[in-house]
Amino acid sequence: MRMILPPIAHRRVIDRELSGFFHTHRKPMFNRAISRLCRFYNVRRPRISWFEYLDWGKTAGKTYHDGRIHLVHPENWKRGRVYNTERMWVQMIYHEMAHYLFWTDAESKADLFMRRMVSRLKPAPRPRRGIASARRPAARGHLAARPRRQRARGLAKNRATKRARRARSA
Repeated sequence: MRMILPPIAHRRVIDRELSGFFHTHRKPMFNRAISRLCRFYNVRRPRISWFEYLDWGKTAGKTYHDGRIHLVHPENWKRGRVYNTERMWVQMIYHEMAHYLFWTDAESKADLFMRRMVSRLKPAPRPRRGIASARRPAARGHLAARPRRQRARGLAKNRATKRARRARSA
């Protein structure tokens, strides 16, 4: 699957704004970064809620099917974590935004994917035309007694060798 990403110039601006928010905690910087990303993909801005920790500190962010995103605020990210760098926090934001952008309607996308994967794998079943499945082997019993016709293999080869023999003998 190919993914469409914003141009590198837009990505640099978004990354700079997220990094700035990590250091200064100025909410307008974060809002501008998220708005730029949403404007590129032409989607509504997600409802973002800030938390000190999620799932007892095990989770950094969580995206819900209705478009809400719960994130750990950078102030709380910096303390009490082994991986507490700015890069890790920015990458976590990108990760949660990817969930929001590409999987907001996960159930219908999964169904569509399933339908496309299954379509045209095997031919459609033929109609039964009134023969009960219990009677089917008995109905075909008279056909099984006849020997099957053998397919003519190598007819063209045999004809060519016969012609060659005739040409040699003549």
